Amino acid sequence: MPINPFRLSALFVIAISLPVAAQQIQISKENKTIAITTSDEASALADTAVVTVGFQAYGKDQNSTYADASRTSNFIISALTSAGTPKDAIQSRSQALSPLNPQSDDDKIRYSQGIRFEFSQQWSVTVPADQASNVIHIAITAGANNSGEIDWQLLHDDALEAEAAKKALEHARQIADQMAKGLNAKLGSLVYASNQTPPRGLAALLGNAAMLNTESASVAVMKPNLKPLAISPERITKSATVYAVFAIE
Repeated sequence: MPINPFRLSALFVIAISLPVAAQQIQISKENKTIAITTSDEASALADTAVVTVGFQAYGKDQNSTYADASRTSNFIISALTSAGTPKDAIQSRSQALSPLNPQSDDDKIRYSQGIRFEFSQQWSVTVPADQASNVIHIAITAGANNSGEIDWQLLHDDALEAEAAKKALEHARQIADQMAKGLNAKLGSLVYASNQTPPRGLAALLGNAAMLNTESASVAVMKPNLKPLAISPERITKSATVYAVFAIE
């Protein structure tokens, strides 16, 4: 059997989850090897937050609705940048001006009050994790009445994946060593290894949502002595499944 050099490939598998301690062991007397599949994980607090901020506004005609929305939109961005948020950290996600549907249950009351149009806009603001609460606070007090969703991330999540793979490989070595002793043999060198790193799971797809939604963009008149929300970063976990082949002597 030719000896392949050790390698860890960054092969991602679309799966919801993998058991942390999954193990498969194969022993070949002919080739004098032990092959093991095992899993492990590593975790760290998120250091980056992608915060969703946005607003909804309603009006009696298209022009006045758009004019009010334009003022709110520019006021929110001005508040964020004046507070130190870099302009390139703010990215537009969506913006729409649309007529209300008088047949919709959600719009019937507004329509009866003479309201005919709705405007909505959202941005993604990427900041260090410890600034997420302040971004939400500034945006909401400036009129962003549809804000609060946070996607927690690691700036260098490949390092966490590598740590999980390293732990899984060490786990595999320990198991192989015990198997070799059971065969009255000595564990030799690692001759092959591959790494499969699954995604964070279904919870990560949903994100850490905490949407704050009010009826109109009048949130800008909230009491100025309000404190930012108490928000803590999410702990991100990366899993790795390693297939390793060891020689036995």
